[in-house]
Amino acid sequence: MIEPRKPIQYLQINNKQEIITGYTIVETPVSLTVNGEVWTTFMCTPVHLESLMVGFLFNEGVIDNINEVADARICKHGDNVDVWLKHEAHKPDSWTRTSGCTGGVTSLASIQKPMPVSPSGTVSVSDEFNLSPDQVNHLVELLFDAQELYRETGGVHTSVLSDGDGIILSAEDIGRHNSLDKIAGLCLRKNIWPEKRILITTGRISSEMLQKSVRMGAKVIASRTSPSSLSIELAQAWGITLIGYARRHKFNLYATPERILLKTTQPS
Repeated sequence: MIEPRKPIQYLQINNKQEIITGYTIVETPVSLTVNGEVWTTFMCTPVHLESLMVGFLFNEGVIDNINEVADARICKHGDNVDVWLKHEAHKPDSWTRTSGCTGGVTSLASIQKPMPVSPSGTVSVSDEFNLSPDQVNHLVELLFDAQELYRETGGVHTSVLSDGDGIILSAEDIGRHNSLDKIAGLCLRKNIWPEKRILITTGRISSEMLQKSVRMGAKVIASRTSPSSLSIELAQAWGITLIGYARRHKFNLYATPERILLKTTQPS
């Protein structure tokens, strides 16, 4: 198996020259094979690979629940994941290159609102819940605490799923899109779908990131960096609370602020 981190030595310049021993994040090609046919290749970090592939198929709408998956296994060399489905699946004629780092792809030809699906194939998501600003700040702090690979190597994105109280699942990858696909796969394979679904990520929120989050039933999406103009428009149209530049003590609200319990300003 391929390790997600690689030991390296590098020269650090800081008023003096010093050789440092440390780690770098591994980026490696891993192919997805569906029912014996190679579909596409991901540039990714080799951890939670089965969940990455299952989550990708879920977010692409190829499957709606884990019961459609007969098996998902990594080959002995670690460079391919075989996913066997209980039904036929047609390989897309073409893949659209997304705005994702490490070359994200999607077969979805146009922007559309995905239908959030639970493991049973039915929608089960709470739309009516609120968060205080302190809760948002706390969840961002928990995101930073969950960055295990990042602390060792840097250069890796982290995404977490929360129910508003704590972290339910966490995934890291060199590709921000991959980290969300891993969360979706972990939800499916572990059968964990909290009623309240909040996604917090270190990656910027593009339209594809928003679509993946909505497919997973997230009503609040927060990032430590910026959303794109299209993701803001989609979040406004779809009623998604979109947060950017989230830090431990502040954040920006870009769409659907009603879920955040803001203090009302009293007239002077």
